[in-house]
Amino acid sequence: MQGQPTFFEVLTAAVADFAEHGYASERQLAEWMEQIRLAAERDLVPPHVMEEELRSHLGAIYKRLVDSDGLLKTIPMDRFTWSRLKPSLRDELSKRITASAALIKLNREEAISNTLRRFAGWATSIPEGGSPAVAKNPAKSDIRKALARTPFEVRRCQTDQGHKLVASLHEVTAVGAGAIAAKWHHHYVRYPRRDHVAREGKIYLVRGSWAHEKGFVKPSAAGFYDQITKPGEEISCRCSATYLMNLRQLPPEMLTDAGRAALAEARSRIAALR
Repeated sequence: MQGQPTFFEVLTAAVADFAEHGYASERQLAEWMEQIRLAAERDLVPPHVMEEELRSHLGAIYKRLVDSDGLLKTIPMDRFTWSRLKPSLRDELSKRITASAALIKLNREEAISNTLRRFAGWATSIPEGGSPAVAKNPAKSDIRKALARTPFEVRRCQTDQGHKLVASLHEVTAVGAGAIAAKWHHHYVRYPRRDHVAREGKIYLVRGSWAHEKGFVKPSAAGFYDQITKPGEEISCRCSATYLMNLRQLPPEMLTDAGRAALAEARSRIAALR
């Protein structure tokens, strides 16, 4: 609010007070902590603004993949099936917005709480009467670390939630269109998860697909897709999946005798039409 001190100004005054007078009473600490909390809440981007930015970010992804039919470039299907899936895709967007907004709000509250804990820990270490040896600038820098990282954490959360939305939209669309398996693609990150690296190129069977119900397919050593965490499910995961829709896309070891017979029959029909 205009005319009120900034978070840095309040923190500077609080640190100066404790450096000069030391920790004298619980009331002194409580009053400064309340001023710091209010100043932090004023300086941080309001929750409704962060939520609007989040909606805009996720909404742009949804528009590109669903409203503009972007998913059909990698998961071909007929228009009837596509129309039938759209309500489920809209539900995915709504769930992701709700979960993301709650996470950003929680991160904001944690940043303020961490700041107050750092301040209380530092302030109560100063003996009553103050100390000329107190280094005020390093103290301020350390106390405000959590708050200073908040904009970065918000951006990181938006990016991560955007990738989760992309992954979930692809999965819902692919499974709804009849995907029978998923091939894992590991995306390089600075500190990769070993199990994600080990999944590179592996093909996981989609349980309950049309091919599975007909007895045409069986899982490879990799297993079923529902037995692992999905792309984007874990924090900052950038992995993705290619969804396989036809028996001919599977390696031979994933086909049963019935599956091989069905594939051979399909190929014979295609050859007869040429």
